[in-house]
Amino acid sequence: MAIDVLERGDLPFPRSLPEFQRLFPDEAACASYLERARWNNGFVCARCGAVGEPYRISTRPCVLRCRKCRCDTSLIAGTVMDHTHTSLSVWFWAAYLLTSQTPGISAVQFQRQLGLSCYETAFQILHKLRVGMVRPDQDRIGGNPGEYVEADETYVGGRTRGKGRGVHDMTLVACAVEVRQRKSSGSLNKRRTGRYAGRVRLAVVPDRSAKSLGGFIEKAVMPGASIITDDWRGYSKLGEHGFIHTAVAERGDMQVAETFLPIVHLVFSNLKTWLRGTHHGVSPQHLQAYLNEFTFRFNRRFYPFNSFRSLLGIAGDVTAPTYDELYAAKSRPTTSSDCV
Repeated sequence: MAIDVLERGDLPFPRSLPEFQRLFPDEAACASYLERARWNNGFVCARCGAVGEPYRISTRPCVLRCRKCRCDTSLIAGTVMDHTHTSLSVWFWAAYLLTSQTPGISAVQFQRQLGLSCYETAFQILHKLRVGMVRPDQDRIGGNPGEYVEADETYVGGRTRGKGRGVHDMTLVACAVEVRQRKSSGSLNKRRTGRYAGRVRLAVVPDRSAKSLGGFIEKAVMPGASIITDDWRGYSKLGEHGFIHTAVAERGDMQVAETFLPIVHLVFSNLKTWLRGTHHGVSPQHLQAYLNEFTFRFNRRFYPFNSFRSLLGIAGDVTAPTYDELYAAKSRPTTSSDCV
């Protein structure tokens, strides 16, 4: 299933809460929106190819039945909403709240605002939408003339009680971010250097080895791109893999970090503030899903209202986690070290 995410007059963006309520007052309106997104020029049967108005079942608004071959087509098949028992209205509210609020929304807040009786339902809906935030054919960043990429890694997590200092039970996260240059005369040029962040990529990595960090860079950054990192040996072989690599010796000097790697450190700071402020702790098991949400939100920060349509469009042709997969780790006791 492929849903067009380009701006169309018949698929308006809800730019405010009253507009959202006007566009999606009930289940039928949500189903109609999905139908228009999937078939711009009218319904086409996937089995026989017949074109025309399908039969509509009043008790099943997500199902369209071909008048020729009587084949049923589900509007939510192949999306993160597939096989759901939750109403379309709740899913649309989830997509809107997740994308329209700058800091996002936690499962507790989502459950409270929509009056859901079960926390697990709210948690699962939000996690399934986070799966839809990642395109299967996600392109690599960097490679544009005059731009370069900053890359670094950091430990994400809180203090672990009873284990002293160190990185006990903390999770290692790698980041690569495009660095772009504003025009010197532009009104948005607030930083002294005029540099600002383009697209970002974040991933949980098992360790700081060249295999892990180098593998992340190769997957996230275009070959031949210019990359700036610190002088950790995990990045030492990037030049051998076709990147134009510059290693900077920070040695704990904040001035050096601010001069050569300011953008990636700013991304890490925003990420940690967001995890602590909005979610108040995330388990290592689900951290990658939250990194995906942060990446989705960060890369669309200049187009906040387009994210609603984009999220519904990207949600096509993905496999959402099941309840058992989401709660596989719930069978063991939760300790203070489970939160990062």
